[in-house]
Amino acid sequence: MEFLKLFISIFSFSSFFLGAKSDHLQHIKTKSLRPNRLFVFGDSYVDTGNIRKSISDSWKLPYGLTFPEKPSGRFSDGRVATDFLARYLGIKSPIPYTWREYAGKERLLYGMNYAYGGTGVFKTIIPLPNMTSQIDYFQRILAAGNIYSPFDLPSSLAFVSVAGNDYATFVAMKRPLAELPALMKLVVDQIEVNVRRIHKLGVKKIAIPSLQPLGCLPGSTAFTSFQRCNELDNAAAKFHNNLLRQAVAKLNKETKPSTFVILDYYNAFLTVFKNKGPEPGVKRFENPLKPCCVGVRSNYNCSDVDEKGEKMYTICKDPKAAFFWDVFHPSEEGWRSVYSVLRKHLQVLLI
Repeated sequence: MEFLKLFISIFSFSSFFLGAKSDHLQHIKTKSLRPNRLFVFGDSYVDTGNIRKSISDSWKLPYGLTFPEKPSGRFSDGRVATDFLARYLGIKSPIPYTWREYAGKERLLYGMNYAYGGTGVFKTIIPLPNMTSQIDYFQRILAAGNIYSPFDLPSSLAFVSVAGNDYATFVAMKRPLAELPALMKLVVDQIEVNVRRIHKLGVKKIAIPSLQPLGCLPGSTAFTSFQRCNELDNAAAKFHNNLLRQAVAKLNKETKPSTFVILDYYNAFLTVFKNKGPEPGVKRFENPLKPCCVGVRSNYNCSDVDEKGEKMYTICKDPKAAFFWDVFHPSEEGWRSVYSVLRKHLQVLLI
């Protein structure tokens, strides 16, 4: 169990409506709909509370320090990517799937978050639902018909986030580096399968983030005292992103007038890192590669306590001054800045 907790803290990256009336569907096709609900699939960059408390540091202090001022299952001091995308759409952040029984029906109308921190496209070391399983949950909710109807889906947005846990698992299993390109092709091919499935279920707008610059995560820059990115890791992220662009271009060509959009995390992160001046909405971080929360025994262990309950981690004076919260996850202020950079590119989601 301790290994499981450590792994999560390190690597957290149909036919049911065929009877619908054709005239109503035709009306939907001819009408531009701004997304008014959000369905989320992915890992710790978008999980807002699905992961179990017993295995995740995200339910321990100091996580949630900024928002909601207590741990909430988010892998940050506050809000994460899901929250900022929902805010851009003008809706409330969707309820986590595991909380659905405790939420009122009105709250569920904003969508549902199926993401689990530590998971991937395929099976990772962590025994939690991967993306295929998350889409299974989504399909079951749709089939039940007591929360969402087929008519809700064309005005919805799916957010499919993969932050690198499949590749972290590859490294943890000590697989030969020469096998990595083939794995990346498999991962991107499966992402394509997954988003096609979501599209077939009825969601016509799907946003897919590119991989962030993996070599700039504090887990990769710690050996340089958080001063320099690892260009080999960044090259791997670029390779993944090139494959993803090709897959999305193919999807858009084949499924017109649907919209598949890549959220360019790679360049958005770098834009924030390099910001030296007053770019609107983007904070200037003094050392953007240095995390706010680090463990005393190991950089990775933000939230550790000793047998007496004494803190075995340190926190920076002002989390709002740090881009990264821990060695793999942005702070709330980091995510705010990323989405400020992305804002002008998100307008296509509103058409």
